[in-house]
Amino acid sequence: MSPGRAQPGPGARVVLVVAVCAVAVAGVAIASFARSGPGSSRSAATSTTTSRAPRPASSTTTTTAAPASTTTVVSTPPSDTTRMRVVRNIGGAISPKSVVASGDGLVFAQNMMYRHTMTVYSSAGDLLRTIPDTVDFSTFGVPGHPGFSHGAPVEAAFTPDGRDVYVSNYSMYGVGFGPEGTDTCTPSSGYNDDYLYRVNVKRLVIDQVIKVGPVPKYVAISPDGRYVLVSNWCGYNLSVVDRATGQEIHRIPLGPYPRGIVVTPDSRTAYVAVMGTSNVAAIDLRTFAVSWIYGVGSGPRHLVISPTGRYLYATLNGAGRIAKIDLTTRTVVGSVSTGSEPRSMAISADGTALYVVNYGSDTVSKLRASDLSLLQTIGTPHHPIGITYDRSTHDVWVSCYEGHILVFADG
Repeated sequence: MSPGRAQPGPGARVVLVVAVCAVAVAGVAIASFARSGPGSSRSAATSTTTSRAPRPASSTTTTTAAPASTTTVVSTPPSDTTRMRVVRNIGGAISPKSVVASGDGLVFAQNMMYRHTMTVYSSAGDLLRTIPDTVDFSTFGVPGHPGFSHGAPVEAAFTPDGRDVYVSNYSMYGVGFGPEGTDTCTPSSGYNDDYLYRVNVKRLVIDQVIKVGPVPKYVAISPDGRYVLVSNWCGYNLSVVDRATGQEIHRIPLGPYPRGIVVTPDSRTAYVAVMGTSNVAAIDLRTFAVSWIYGVGSGPRHLVISPTGRYLYATLNGAGRIAKIDLTTRTVVGSVSTGSEPRSMAISADGTALYVVNYGSDTVSKLRASDLSLLQTIGTPHHPIGITYDRSTHDVWVSCYEGHILVFADG
């Protein structure tokens, strides 16, 4: 975009100052990390930081003698032309299953039943709050669970306005709950319905609980803010929650082990990866009818969508690949291997780059979205499982189950 120019008056001399800066960034490979299991005892969340180089940028400043006027335009290079480097390694009393950035200065990590907490960080990586997953259901008007109960925070999603975060709980613990969720189950396995938490972002407290299906996994919110969608792992279905009422209004059968969810930019269609199959479900959010994209690949787990809504990307946990799907034809138009057991994935704000954590390979991969070419592979601590792209900083956060969160600058 060309900078605006002030028009000089008669006889005024125009001085044009052009500043061009270029910063070369090298990728950083992590040779080794101290390893400790999810149950390792740590007293408090801590972090270490490496020096952070300035981001590549170009700027142009135009100045006139009279009247004085200065305009600066900073452009960001496309994400598929930049290199990732580690700028922070966050540790402490965490076992993060997932991380999610608000894009407005906050990052939430969900620590499952291993810590019974959510940890909240600034975009710079500083710990702001540790939120216990403990609730008294009687204060929310829910009978049958006297005393305090615990959850097991697994995934989270921010509302479009950034005011709330919805967090799924893999299991609930307390009077009237049980048994604990497992990775292998059916709707007849006898699991109770579990709960979704709503966290108020301003106060960083749980202020609402919503019943959904058994062993909820992924959670997503439609861009129009109307619906919260939750995939119920052991229920083989999808819960649709009306945000206005805080109530589940539909429970849609999908098949074994539904997980990743993404909603189109126009809020009309939700796509759900059904991990126990090779298929992706498409739910019309006006009629709640279900159609299918068949033969995507073995074990589709996580989904992201391009900013235009044309392309869908899926991690294939069973195949060890990433698939690109053209939604106009509902066909796979490309796939690539990234490593063993690719789990979660993120997409850059400009849609040009994909970021994938490879759980079995202890790596994170960066791909060009247009042709799925591999741009970088970087080592991580053991079992990287969650990833998020922070639009406010262009940083990529990677959560590793054994107790680390890495922050990568990308650009």
